[in-house]
Amino acid sequence: MTRLQVDALEVRYGGTPVLHGIGLALPPGEFVALLGPNAAGKSTLLHAIAGVVRATRGAVHVDGIDVARDPRAARMHLGLAVAPPLLPERLTGLECLRLFAAARGLRDVPADTLALAESLHATAMLDRSVSHYSLGTRQKLGILLGLIGTPPLLLLDEPVNGLDPLAARALKQHLRQRAREHGDTVLMATHALDVAERVVDRAVLMIEGRLAHAWDAQALEGIRRDPERSLEAEMAAALATNSRP
Repeated sequence: MTRLQVDALEVRYGGTPVLHGIGLALPPGEFVALLGPNAAGKSTLLHAIAGVVRATRGAVHVDGIDVARDPRAARMHLGLAVAPPLLPERLTGLECLRLFAAARGLRDVPADTLALAESLHATAMLDRSVSHYSLGTRQKLGILLGLIGTPPLLLLDEPVNGLDPLAARALKQHLRQRAREHGDTVLMATHALDVAERVVDRAVLMIEGRLAHAWDAQALEGIRRDPERSLEAEMAAALATNSRP
């Protein structure tokens, strides 16, 4: 079974190609890091998978559902963390959570979402307006909104950016638990190579809108066991090899 299937995906912005024939297949229970330099296309890929950005060519299926043909059904199977600048300023955090819960057909905010808020040390801020939130608190709320309702495919874009160390650790543990114990699939774009090196099952490198390199579980385990190797060094080598003149 494939949780996420991406086939020959292309995206253009105003005629300019951003994604070039992306192919990616993720099974249930896999935690994958999406790596790459700035402007490599990582955010665009996540948004195209979620149906927020329309593909020029190719297809995305989530649990067998075509995202382009049935976006509403597909979105019930995936969660995309909300970027901090897109949060509604006039609502409180709790009002945001209730709004997103209702969109998923839930009567109220699930207990597991409130438990995650507690572990992220965000509970005290839920009754306050988003306009008063720091970057880190906005990041926490965006994550909670994306994960609400326990969707089986989780899409996160730089989720540890702005988080304090305790919250970042709690989030990594939560995502790992979701993958290992519940079979959820996590695709996380990140520049935090320590997360990619120590936590995930697979890492894929995107360069200029293409998937250029991948490290499977065996390769990552080899890096972890060898003190003279690092994902940072191997990523730099792959970037040098795949960079265009």
